[in-house]
Amino acid sequence: MAAPPASALTSSNPSTIAQEMSRDPGTFFVNGRILAKAGAGLEGQPTFADSMFVRNGVIAAIGSRDNIASQLNLPADVTVTDLNNKTVLPGFVDGHMHIFLLGQSLRKVDLKHCKNLDDIRATVKAYATSHPEVPRILCKGWMHSMTPGDVTASLLDDIDPRAIFIDSKDLHFTWCNSAGLAELGVADMPDPAGGTIYRDADGKPSGVLSEGAVLSIVWPHQALVASPEDRQAAILAAIQTYSAAGYTGLVEMAMDEPIWDALIALRASNPDLLPMRIAAYWLIKPAADPEARLRQVRRAAELHAQLNATTSPDLRIAGIKVICDGVIDACTAFVSEPYGAPGPGSPTPHGPHPPPIWTPEDLAPVVRAADDAGLQIALHAIGDAAVRTAVDALENLHHASPGRQRRHRIEHLELVSPEDAKRLGKAGITASIQPVHADPAILRAWPRLLGRERCGRAFAYREFADGGALLALGSDSPTAPWEPLHNVYVATTRRSAREPECEEVVNEHFRLGVCEAIAAATEGTAASVFAEGRVGSLAVGKMADFAVFDMEWDAKSLLKSALKETWFSGRRVFKSEK
Repeated sequence: MAAPPASALTSSNPSTIAQEMSRDPGTFFVNGRILAKAGAGLEGQPTFADSMFVRNGVIAAIGSRDNIASQLNLPADVTVTDLNNKTVLPGFVDGHMHIFLLGQSLRKVDLKHCKNLDDIRATVKAYATSHPEVPRILCKGWMHSMTPGDVTASLLDDIDPRAIFIDSKDLHFTWCNSAGLAELGVADMPDPAGGTIYRDADGKPSGVLSEGAVLSIVWPHQALVASPEDRQAAILAAIQTYSAAGYTGLVEMAMDEPIWDALIALRASNPDLLPMRIAAYWLIKPAADPEARLRQVRRAAELHAQLNATTSPDLRIAGIKVICDGVIDACTAFVSEPYGAPGPGSPTPHGPHPPPIWTPEDLAPVVRAADDAGLQIALHAIGDAAVRTAVDALENLHHASPGRQRRHRIEHLELVSPEDAKRLGKAGITASIQPVHADPAILRAWPRLLGRERCGRAFAYREFADGGALLALGSDSPTAPWEPLHNVYVATTRRSAREPECEEVVNEHFRLGVCEAIAAATEGTAASVFAEGRVGSLAVGKMADFAVFDMEWDAKSLLKSALKETWFSGRRVFKSEK
């Protein structure tokens, strides 16, 4: 494809570039397929340049090799890097993830291979036997379908005397043994707002906590029992893992005091350890007391005033996060019509038609206070009724002052009515989507839980885009795989990245184009947090954040792509050994 015109190759101020070049010869990347522009819409096509000049961590020119060399009069000692016809994409920005939980999960016992209770017990037992030194046993990947019937602490108690905590795959449930329950101290604790501490017939905690109980009891406990050094180590592990996947930025969606303190300490001790641009949303936990809810918003506003896009663009508090409902698979997402008969192992404590975690009456003051404080708002809403509540709340803010750009957002949007899909763009709401959750391999219970007709409305990304909503594409790691081009594969083919041999397609008419999905995972996510002026695309004047892939520009071939290098501010932070 043709290179961009000469006017797009360099800064409009040649003297500025000349001044910069006097300090550092820079790096000249040549012989590549550098994404200079991603075409819009389903049929959008890419425009590639063959060369890019990076100077002091910033892109100084992008275009043809000859034009850049002649216009900039590059010094003799410039470093020339041959890209060998590899594809260069903007550094990916994960639009929704959990950095500390990801770091912790990298060291947790993975149960994803388990098929039943016996498999789970054997896996946990094997780990416990081989790791006598750990103070507690942390596991991940439990799915309700693995454990027909109710699960209890007693099913784990004979494995090991240490506390055992098992995260459900979606992170909305935690199953623990009696030692774990004792650590949490929930015996005489009432159910927290929006959550459940499951109990037996005698009223004693039975071993499972869900939704708001996970947010306000389990997560804070696990963060607090980890030493500051352990918290920092988990965050560093997550960042290194993300650099090795092609990410240069992320949007953290469950920030709290212990995690924030660890991030600040890491940056203070060694900024070079954080080659990741982080915008965080402060988690607002459900509370019965309205003042307790607003107090959390004020804390987020206080931190935002200190570290924001102006004062600290690469580590900042962007806004608040409110979890309005649960998830489809556990029948806790807030839907407009009752669920079908729940399957074995799917706890439904509220029956077939559970209420939301946040009512409109409780939500309205929180979003108003956040908006007044200049905070962005992210509302987790999966079921169609929760989505409608979220759109209503954010639309009201939009109508109050329609000229103001807020870029408030809704997370997940898994089941959305046609009417609400159209309202997103009109109200300036960002659609924060995670295509890896649309993988057919993990949706096989949906027809039974929702019925075929409602399943036909699942993951309506095409409608969001056509309605003018800004798309921000993320992974929700560690609840799902985080490889960015696997995410793009599901978004563009609606087929399974987990089971590539599976021929099932989920609502193909809602698919995105390859350019469209890559843009949503880079510039779209950057724009969602007002960072598109610095990152998200490969353009003159932007930070030199990019990823080098060996890949074909074809939706069906994306799973074969291989990341070769990741660059952050013009510095290589990952190189594949393969």
